[in-house]
Amino acid sequence: MTDRPLRLVFAGTPEFAAVHLQALLRWPGCEIVAVYTQPDRPAGRGKKLSASPVKRLAQQHGLTVRQPKTLRDATAQAELAALEPDIIVVVAYGLILPAAVLDLPRLGCINVHGSVLPRWRGAAPIQRAVEAGDIESGVTIMQMDEGLDTGAMLRIVRCAIEPHDTAGDLHDKLAALGPPALIETLDELAAGRARPEPQDNALSCYAAKIDKTEALIDWRGDALDLDRKIRAFNPFPVAYAMLRGERIKIYRAEPGPALAAVPGTVVAVGPEGITVACGVDSLNIRELQLPGGKVLNSAAVLNGYPHLFTPGQRFDV
Repeated sequence: MTDRPLRLVFAGTPEFAAVHLQALLRWPGCEIVAVYTQPDRPAGRGKKLSASPVKRLAQQHGLTVRQPKTLRDATAQAELAALEPDIIVVVAYGLILPAAVLDLPRLGCINVHGSVLPRWRGAAPIQRAVEAGDIESGVTIMQMDEGLDTGAMLRIVRCAIEPHDTAGDLHDKLAALGPPALIETLDELAAGRARPEPQDNALSCYAAKIDKTEALIDWRGDALDLDRKIRAFNPFPVAYAMLRGERIKIYRAEPGPALAAVPGTVVAVGPEGITVACGVDSLNIRELQLPGGKVLNSAAVLNGYPHLFTPGQRFDV
């Protein structure tokens, strides 16, 4: 850490970003001169404008908050330049930083990315890692360039993805790993000790943004793939299946053995779950949510609605 705290601009939006902003607020090595976050969005049933987690945290600490719709605008760029930042830290911001912004800070712009680069580049690295069945993930601190998560890597910290981890579980692991890695990287940059390492583009995959239409379960698939999808989409957007025209959200399940039944058929029900035949093997539903209800384990659902799931019944396909 240098004698003078770094003049730092923070850019981020969701809870994952807020965790990193909280760490910077506790770190004496920087002065946060402004916080950039996405404009307020409609949320909830009433569609009232809602501030991002980063904005709420920044306001609690009296920080300057700016919410431009784009950073390609000359006025927005001039406002940012006037802050004279030494560095810009970006964590799940959601807006593209054009070259004019990337070139502004003395130490450049760095990004906290929720994967071990170059494995997953793009908007949804956490969900895609779980969906793909990866056994490892982590956080990469990288120097930003004009590409999509293509910049040189400054630090990587890793963690295991356990067989039952959801995207929410992995998110929490990475949210714990990222802040100390960020602080250590800032220390190294300020002291001139950072050693950027280029990425191998041949090893990259694109982590496309999650589309809600992906959440519908196709029982003709492989039970192992369906289990991964269910975990990847928990807590958002949540995988679901249709039963008598009603949407049944599925939060947790486990793959099981092959069963001689048409895919989508309920084969067995009991304290251990609701077993459904798949194209390959079967899926045992352990945690679900009925329309308008709470998330419950399958035993509670079967106790409360004993006639809803019965052997021989088939989900809509």
